[in-house]
Amino acid sequence: MRVIRACRELGIRTVAVYSDADRHALHVRMADEAFCIGPPAAAESYLNIPNIMSTAELLGVDAIHPGYGFLAENPHFSEICQDVNITFVGPPPEAIAIMGNKAAARQRMKAAGVPVVPGSEGPVRNESEATDVARSVGFPIIVKASAGGGGRGMRVVHTREDLRRALQTAQAEAEAAFGSGELYLEKYVEEPRHIEVQILADKHNDVCRSWRISTTTSSTWAPATVRFNAAIKSCWRSLRPRGCGIASSAPWARRPSARRTLSTTPVPVRSSSWWIATVIFTSWR
Repeated sequence: MRVIRACRELGIRTVAVYSDADRHALHVRMADEAFCIGPPAAAESYLNIPNIMSTAELLGVDAIHPGYGFLAENPHFSEICQDVNITFVGPPPEAIAIMGNKAAARQRMKAAGVPVVPGSEGPVRNESEATDVARSVGFPIIVKASAGGGGRGMRVVHTREDLRRALQTAQAEAEAAFGSGELYLEKYVEEPRHIEVQILADKHNDVCRSWRISTTTSSTWAPATVRFNAAIKSCWRSLRPRGCGIASSAPWARRPSARRTLSTTPVPVRSSSWWIATVIFTSWR
């Protein structure tokens, strides 16, 4: 919704895509146009790349904003957009491939000398491997989806007896939400302090960041949704004179001249897409 409102401020017409289950959703009603891309199951609609791309090409869109979850961290989708000259409002496929997969990102950070929470060396392939990791790091552990986000595909496990069910439910949830059932394990950190730094950058080498934001008080798995404070607002103001604006909201968008963009979340954009990196620090006593 915030992206739709931002597009209106910029004179960009919005076009929403939706599944049958979301036919009457608010973003569908607020957008200037709306198109159904499949039945309720996410695998047949919001994760259906051929349906989304055929709709984009039919409408002649210039950009796609993937929103949260689903294809937002799918390097293949970003690469397809790049190949057909549609701007993907988000990281380039190379960056998503490196950091979008949480298990691979852990390995990348370890190789760079960054401390990480004890856990599996990459994804676990079966229950036996998961059991070995759990024995090594000790219970409680947390099962996480490698392609996850927003708290989906995560289960805390306190005993060996609960591990099998946790793996099965987390895998099923991850496959439904992200199209990948790959899982990895970490030591479950109880009562952590969670600090984030938001970094925004584009391909013109413009970079800005917010100050540290504590999300320790979050009541859900996902870090608390934090409104950007004065620091990030001043960062945006410093970029806006050079052509920076705020992108659209609901799955697609279009300028009066026939320009369109797929989107669901507010992201600053210039003539090219921006992308946001979240640096997360976790400490515990």
